[in-house]
Amino acid sequence: NLAHELRRGGYDPALVGYTTTTPDPRKTAPNDPRFFVLGDIMDGFHPVGAFENRDAYFGWVASQGFKLPPTREDIWLPQGGAGATASSGATSRPAVIPSELSDTTWFTERGLSYLRGREGRPWFLHLGYYRPHPPFIASAPYHAMYRPEDMPKPVRAANAAEEAKQNALLGYYVDHVSQASFFQDGKKLGSEMSDQEVAQLRATYCGLMSEIDDQLGRVFDYLKQTNQWDDTLIVFTCDHGEQLGDHHLLGKIGYFDESYRIPMVVRDPRQEANGTRGTVEARFTETIDTMPTILEWLGLPVPRQCDGHSLLPFCEGEPPADWRTEVHYEFDFRDLYYSKPESSLGVPMDKCSLAVVQDENYKYVHFAALPPLFFDLANDPGQFVNRAGDPAYAARMGEYAARMLDWRLGFAERTLTGYRATPKGLEVRAA
Repeated sequence: NLAHELRRGGYDPALVGYTTTTPDPRKTAPNDPRFFVLGDIMDGFHPVGAFENRDAYFGWVASQGFKLPPTREDIWLPQGGAGATASSGATSRPAVIPSELSDTTWFTERGLSYLRGREGRPWFLHLGYYRPHPPFIASAPYHAMYRPEDMPKPVRAANAAEEAKQNALLGYYVDHVSQASFFQDGKKLGSEMSDQEVAQLRATYCGLMSEIDDQLGRVFDYLKQTNQWDDTLIVFTCDHGEQLGDHHLLGKIGYFDESYRIPMVVRDPRQEANGTRGTVEARFTETIDTMPTILEWLGLPVPRQCDGHSLLPFCEGEPPADWRTEVHYEFDFRDLYYSKPESSLGVPMDKCSLAVVQDENYKYVHFAALPPLFFDLANDPGQFVNRAGDPAYAARMGEYAARMLDWRLGFAERTLTGYRATPKGLEVRAA
């Protein structure tokens, strides 16, 4: 828990947004309100702009003189109300809510308010923005900042039926994931979106990202104006990707790269990092690298159970010689809020999971109760051809399956690894 480690170091970690941390149901009453919202805030963080139930945000909107509709989420409908969608796509018109009252603006206001109150004292801020996130719609002028015709074409099969043949889980998603989970007025399946509608969605998504850019600019300007810019470590990342029509899918689902590739931008103000400013690192990083990066920069110890590694050596221009050459990720697809694949696929709940090991050349997807997938990324970067049944790839696939097993054995629960009771008392070995 990053917040707990920061508190051990004397910091009071503040949070704007939410962390989708559901309480332990074994210790929490079933009617606890935290089970009915986006998720509670991770223990240890001090919320200064909580968004888990959105009440504070909608209250702020109302306090600015904006009349909320009876269904408050309808501020994310296109101007004109439900059904007022142009033929080019559900997001081609601006949202009802103006940009100066968007949730992105609200997050920034909460963050700046906190920073102003902490001026002259150390601080740590988890500034969590909601966008770009469903419901997909942007306020003016961001809704029209990018042209749909300039967007890259979706990476997908000629039609949804052809896409669905690759794997039973993919087929399930193609047939069941609804646009209602992504648009306030969505009606059809996500797989029914035309190329034109996908292009408009992508243009809207880019507009939402530009709104984030503009609001972060306000935060960075404040840090510069108050002479804190050169004393502040900035880590910009996110929690998941988005299919955006690739493989006829919407959302963060399945096993394709689009759902898992995320940004990782580190701005280290130290002089030791001057030589790498503005550079792009192509080697694999993972979300788990965030915590050790922050703790090392602050001079705090990194707990043994941290599976990631600090990224500061990359900032200093001295990347570790033994850095990872592959990435691992897992996905739990049981009974999601917009789908129930276990009954349709005939897979027990406890086996509704998949794990992936992937490097620059190959990708192996292992299911607990479905046939595996194996992709030759050099010859099939779009991951359309499953080579798992191809004898020419059998040995290679076995190698990657063994890699996955090695990784799982090496990174099992390790919180108490190295602790041993001895006649002299508790012995703790270093890593």
